[in-house]
This record gives sequence, structure tokens and C-alpha cells, in this order.
Amino acid sequence: MEEYSVDDPTQLLEAASDYAYYPGVQNDASAKIFLDRFPLPVIINALQTKADVPGLENILVACLERIFKTKYGASLIPQYMDFVRVGLKVDSQIVRCLACKTVLCLLENLNEESVSSLHLIVDYDVYPLLLDCLINGNEQVATASMDAIKMLAGFPQGKEIIFPTNSNEATHLGELANRCSSLGRVRVLALIVKLFSVSNPVASIIYKSNLLRLFEEEIKNTNDTLVTLSVLELLYELTEVQNSREFLSGNSLLLLLSSIISNKSMESILRSRAMMISGRLLHNNYMFVDELSVQTVISAIDRVLDSAETADADEFEAALEALGQIGSPIQGAELLLSSSPPIARHVIDAAFDQHGRGKQLAGLHALGNISGETRMENTMILNNNAEESLRRLIYETLSKTSKLTPSGFVLSVLRQDSKIRLAVYRMITGLVARPWFLMEICSKQEIINTVTDANTETTKIGMEARHNCCKAIQKALILSSKVIGDTYRDAIAEKVHEAVRRGPYLAKKLETQPAVMTAERF
Repeated sequence: MEEYSVDDPTQLLEAASDYAYYPGVQNDASAKIFLDRFPLPVIINALQTKADVPGLENILVACLERIFKTKYGASLIPQYMDFVRVGLKVDSQIVRCLACKTVLCLLENLNEESVSSLHLIVDYDVYPLLLDCLINGNEQVATASMDAIKMLAGFPQGKEIIFPTNSNEATHLGELANRCSSLGRVRVLALIVKLFSVSNPVASIIYKSNLLRLFEEEIKNTNDTLVTLSVLELLYELTEVQNSREFLSGNSLLLLLSSIISNKSMESILRSRAMMISGRLLHNNYMFVDELSVQTVISAIDRVLDSAETADADEFEAALEALGQIGSPIQGAELLLSSSPPIARHVIDAAFDQHGRGKQLAGLHALGNISGETRMENTMILNNNAEESLRRLIYETLSKTSKLTPSGFVLSVLRQDSKIRLAVYRMITGLVARPWFLMEICSKQEIINTVTDANTETTKIGMEARHNCCKAIQKALILSSKVIGDTYRDAIAEKVHEAVRRGPYLAKKLETQPAVMTAERF
């Protein structure tokens, strides 16, 4: 490498800095021009021998990162795998990070049909080094390593590398987790979450490899609150991954979460996250969970909301949000309304309680879910017992307030801030499919005026929620000829129809414009 040594790196530094921090896109042509002037061995040699020059390492790493992101630069990586391997093992965190990103660039430019680059991964024993970066690198190195491993998992041969059939293999993720510190185990779990999102086949391999037990084992170990919270956060991320739905219906996980929710000696934030995860799991996998596990979770949340010791507002709101998630599917809504006493009472009490804004907001959103705002039109209406329970709870709860009726309550909350109005629109969208609630909405002209006024909302989400509310009222009115008098109904229907026709964003009514203009006079 002596022929590639640089006595004075000044010119290299200036050129590398210009290339690395050029504000535009660097293409294959610009990468080739730079490398013709300063070949890769020259840059690598400078990194190895001139690291003590101030700023050199940062500039050269940034330069190489941009070079390898071009197709031309990536095509050169196979020739320099020795240096990639060395880079994955050096003490410098910035160079290790570059090495991980270089592996990613190699894989990103690999054709599905070509296996030569994957052979390089095996031949140079790259995967174990990526795992070492994951466990022992700093946060940036660990993230870059995860990205490379995730890309590797997208190839059939890559799956064989990441998921060895022998569970005692040193690179098996379960075995790796057993050897790690708590931070290392959290990073392994973070990698599993990323891998789950690659594809359904990869998620299936993770499930069959029994790697999901790592989450349960870590949650059971309550010695470190921060670690437990980190694992719960990762589990929450996992519930949001599409590929995880059919694999996360395990009853043992729900029972474990229920035990956290019920454990008053645990930190409030842990119980809150456990409730949120339970709600998400049941929302996504209700049909795959046995009734006993569902009842156990709901009962645990019920006790939290019933307890006078639940003084933490965040925990109370998390419980309400969890019930809203559970009540989104029709089966969950019917269960919450048909239990004795109905667990949905907590949601309705909070929604109509105007003394705690955060609780009311969570309650209104949860009531919107339970009443069907998120469901398909043909599943909005529940069975007779649940529908009667919903109606009775709403009227009984409101009769104890100053508003007395649903119409009085709706009108009062529509006068509040935009976040409350958003939740109210969602609640109306769900409830208005019931003739009794439609009559309440139509009984006050001011309610109709507010929801049809395109100037009421200024945010995109608010405009869309108001418009969806108008569409729901319009559908309900079409089916309501026997509920509301024709004349009154027609006047409301015309106003609502116009609001729907305008769309969510158009505030001003369209005026007819003349098609023929007066001729200009010369």
C-alpha cells in the first residue's frame, strides 16, 4: 500500500470535503471523476495512516459514504471486502458505522438473481461482525448494522444466514440475547422488530424460531424499569407491524401484560404501556385470542379505572384508549357493552365529564371507536343487547349532568377547541347511524350549522373529520324517513348534502361563472 500513501493529505481533504458536502446529488459520473483523481486505496490508506490529522476521518468517511451510495461506487465494494471487514472491527465508531453502511450499499445494489455478493458476506464472515456492531457499537453503529441485516433478510440466502437451524449457533438471535448485557438484549429485540417488517415469510421464521419468547422473558424481569419500558415500547412497535398480526395472538403474552396492569407496585408508566399494547393486540387479533385471555385483560383495565388509587392522569387516559382499541372490532364493542356492569361505562363517563380535558378527550375518541367510527358500514350497529346498553348508558350518564341530553352535550362540546371538536366529529360519525342519536343531532339547528360550516376547521385532519361526520349524517338521513318528518328532514338533508358536495377543504360556496365574456373594445 506504500504506492498509495499520501504524505500531504491537504489536497485529498479539500477535494473530499467538496465532494462530501456538495449540496446537489452526486451521480456515477461525479463519483468516477473523483476516484480517478483519488483512487479508493489512496482514501483507505489515508484513513488508516492519517487518522490523527484533525477532521480527516470525518471528511473521508462522509466522502466514502456518498461514493458508495452511487451505483458506480457500490460496484467497487466487492474488490475491497478486506477493508470492509477491517472497518467492522476497528475502534473508531464512525468508521464502523461507515463499514455497516457499505454492506448495506452492497446489498442494495445486488440483483435478486445474483448470489455473488451474498457469497462475499459468507466468505468474509461479515454477518457475525454486523452482530458485534449491533451489540457493542454506539447508537449510530447499531442502527446502521440493523439496516444492513434487515436488507440481508430480504434475500433467500440471507434468511439462511440470519436464522440458522441450530439454535445453539453463536449467531442465533436467541443464543446471542442470552450472552448479552441488558442493553444488548434490547438491541436484539429491536432487530427482531425490524426483521418482522421485512416480509410475512421472515415473520413466520421468527415465530417458528420461538424468538418472540425473548420479549416475554425480558418483560418478566422487572429489575430494571428502563429496560422493561424499552421492551414494552418495542413490543408496541411490533403490534403496529402488519406482518406481526397473525403471530402476536399468543394468550401467554396477554396474560403477562394483564399481570403488569394489575400489579400496583409497578411504575405507572409500565402499566400504561401494558394497557396500550393489550388494546392494540386485541384490536388486531381479537378473533385469534381465547375468551378467557380477553376477559382477563378487560378486567384488569376495569380495576384500574375503578380504583380510587389511579390518580395518574396518563394511566387513566391510557386505560380509556385501550378500551377504545378493544372496542373497535364489533366483537370487542359488544363485549364492553354487554358485561355486567358494562365496562364501557368508564368510556362514557369520561366522554361526558367536562371537568378533566385529557380524560374527556380520550373518552370521546374511545366512544367513537366503540360506536363504530372505524368499522365498515355494515358492522357499525351492534347486537340488540349492546345497542340498548349503549343508549341507556348515554342517557343515564347525561341525565346527571347540566346538559341532560345528547343534543345539549354535543352542542356544548362543539364550541370547544379543535382537538375536542375532532373527537366529537368522530363520536357523531359512529353514533349517528342510530335513529335515536340522529334525532338528537337534528333537534338543534345549531349543531347542523356547525358541522356543515366549512370555515369551522383550519387543520387538514379537522376538515376531514368534519366532512366524514357530514357524510355519516347524510347516510343516516337517507334511511330516516320514518324517524324524522319529511319537511324538516329535507331542509337538513339539503344543507348536509351541500356540505358533502363541497368536500372537506372548500370553504366558499362555488358560484356559477359566466361562460361568455364581454368583447374587449379596441
